[in-house]
Amino acid sequence: MPSPPTHHLVLAGGGHSHALLLKAWAMRGAPAAAIVTLVSRASTLLYSGMVPGLIAGLYGRQECCIDLRRLCELAGVTFVRAEITGLDLVTRDLQLAGRPPIRWDRLSLDVGAVTTPADAAGFAFDLPIKPLEPFLDWCQAQTAAAESGDLGPLVVRGGGAAGVEVALALRARLGHRRRVMLALAAEGLRLGSPAANRCGQRLLAAAGIPMWPASHLGADSAPDAGAGALSIRCTGSRAPAWLAAAGLPADPATGRVLTTATLQVEGHPAIFASGDCGQIRAEPRPPSGVWAVRAAPVLAENLGRSLGPDGPRLRRWRPQQRALQLLGDATKGSPPRAVAVWGPLALGPSPWLWRWKTAIDCRFMAGFTSLAPMGSGLQPAAAMPCRGCAAKLPADPLVRALARLAALGGGSFPARGAEDAQVLGTTVTGASLLQSLDGFPALVADPWLNGRLTTLHACSDLWACGGRVTGAQALVTLPRADERLQEELLLQTLAGVRSVLEPLGAELLGGHTLEQLEAGEGLSLALTVNGEAPPGRFWSKGGLRPGDALLLTRPIGTGVLFAAAMAGAARPAWIDAALERMQQSQAPLVEPLAAHGCHACTDITGFGLLGHLAEMLEAAPGLQVALQPAAIPALTGVWELLTQGFASSLAPANRRALGLIQAGAVRIAAPGSRHPQPQPPKDLLQELLIDPQTCGPLLAAVPAERAESALAAARTCGFTHASLIGRVIASGHGQDNGTAAGAGGVPASVRP
Repeated sequence: MPSPPTHHLVLAGGGHSHALLLKAWAMRGAPAAAIVTLVSRASTLLYSGMVPGLIAGLYGRQECCIDLRRLCELAGVTFVRAEITGLDLVTRDLQLAGRPPIRWDRLSLDVGAVTTPADAAGFAFDLPIKPLEPFLDWCQAQTAAAESGDLGPLVVRGGGAAGVEVALALRARLGHRRRVMLALAAEGLRLGSPAANRCGQRLLAAAGIPMWPASHLGADSAPDAGAGALSIRCTGSRAPAWLAAAGLPADPATGRVLTTATLQVEGHPAIFASGDCGQIRAEPRPPSGVWAVRAAPVLAENLGRSLGPDGPRLRRWRPQQRALQLLGDATKGSPPRAVAVWGPLALGPSPWLWRWKTAIDCRFMAGFTSLAPMGSGLQPAAAMPCRGCAAKLPADPLVRALARLAALGGGSFPARGAEDAQVLGTTVTGASLLQSLDGFPALVADPWLNGRLTTLHACSDLWACGGRVTGAQALVTLPRADERLQEELLLQTLAGVRSVLEPLGAELLGGHTLEQLEAGEGLSLALTVNGEAPPGRFWSKGGLRPGDALLLTRPIGTGVLFAAAMAGAARPAWIDAALERMQQSQAPLVEPLAAHGCHACTDITGFGLLGHLAEMLEAAPGLQVALQPAAIPALTGVWELLTQGFASSLAPANRRALGLIQAGAVRIAAPGSRHPQPQPPKDLLQELLIDPQTCGPLLAAVPAERAESALAAARTCGFTHASLIGRVIASGHGQDNGTAAGAGGVPASVRP
């Protein structure tokens, strides 16, 4: 039996050194002595070598992104998406925005840099090139704005390689629709040598980009710039200020953390630094992706060695004196060309240098996109057991076990179709006391986020009954690990639970903890949730009435998205967007739905939209449902993944509910004037209807005459994708789309 981990290694930042370190661990395994966590403000890393081509419009963002979440999954590393705000060297806490700090035994810093501030007087707008994400979003907006006519000039400030490449890339992107100029400091171009400067001048001249001293480019003093000029700042970079503020030794000019040749921070042997935020004091080098890449093997080896019991000697690294620079120009209307700079030597511009640069960039990215789990190829998604609510027991064995339990006598137990929450009694004021239980194996490796998602999922049972949450108890099962690591996992999990409960005015009342029997088994969480519903309000599943409109509060598709993510097929932006929606509390919907006459409701979870609709129909004999498929919202990426054949491992068992459609209890209505867009193909629609959901939407029945106002109220609460997806009809009415089923309109093959 392998020994449980004893250390917590935290990788702060998703830079190039850490990405390559994760790639190496994905192929040979992360250090067994530690739980490893990567903290990054984004789930992707933009490969710096392709950023100029991305700005120019030659590449899409997806082509230039390294998927950090997938890298972590392959390497057995926990991914935490959060903004780092500081560092406490005494408590060894990495401080994060909006969530508790993470405690570490070993810390590796690769947090990149931000653009150096500069005076923006005379410019209508000033935008730093770093961080890259806001700048790229601005670029996308500028492309659309430039279509409407000639706009004011763009002034790129900075005479280094970044300034030259950004100016050329913007010229390529915008063509003649917007003037682009390069503002230089007193020393002019700074590309490394006179020969390199001459090559850069030739690139700029061929692209029609004028160069000006920065002092001549104020909007009030330079007619060439003109009023309203926009400034793009490429004026050098600094490490984030919180590094020096924490007390780490830093270069006073750049804020970069000073390290020894082993990449350990001076005076802090448990902390390592690399990439643009770190600098070896004895071997200073300017920030560059080249040195970040070259540092990665040394960093990986030394981090592993530092975790050893005997503290073996770490490897020393002496970075190369020079780095090859390839500056590209993809200006439209001419063949792409590039300049090569190696120390004092420079060559170009030349098309073959561009082709060489492109080959290098594509080979680098292919090393990440071709990764598979260590020791085997990727399994089909359907073969992988899913997590979250998709890990629940299929309906058939559940129904059979409950039936046998009922036959034994000696008490009763609710059937599968029972209400989402149980009524325990009433208060002296007539309010109903509610309770529910829910939980599952961790959907995500981040314990705080998993605690938050599991709590939101459990609370939705009470919201679906029209109640509010007053308290919860938690059952946390932790992996085998050193006690200090278990303490950290438990803290993060319970803090995630409280992040949901506290805004509701609810309390975490207590709970119980367990430890997994085998090393390597992950965390799981279950919650008992308590609450109450006001007197006279309890939304049952069986409260449907003929003519009701069905309101779905948000999109579905989490099952297929996370199944595809396990196979590396889901785009990072799709998972990011899904997690943002899943973290949105549905508590604010309860009172607006009540005000608009809601009288039946359920939450869509593991059995999918169709399975939970079956429970509502079984509890409301004599009714059927007509669904408008074009109105059913799906999360971004879901249709594409369904087309590719991805599905949750629970989906095959959920197909039992398709009998509702075959028997006519649920009808698929033809497109109407309200939803003129084409309907999805029947087979894909059916897969969406049975897809298991984690933190799924509420499905509420409201009177038809109040449906539009209820929808507007839901959207006002921030549920912008809420939709009216169908209506309730009496059995035997409108039989053009199917034949009435047996009792209640629900065929016996799909009844609870």
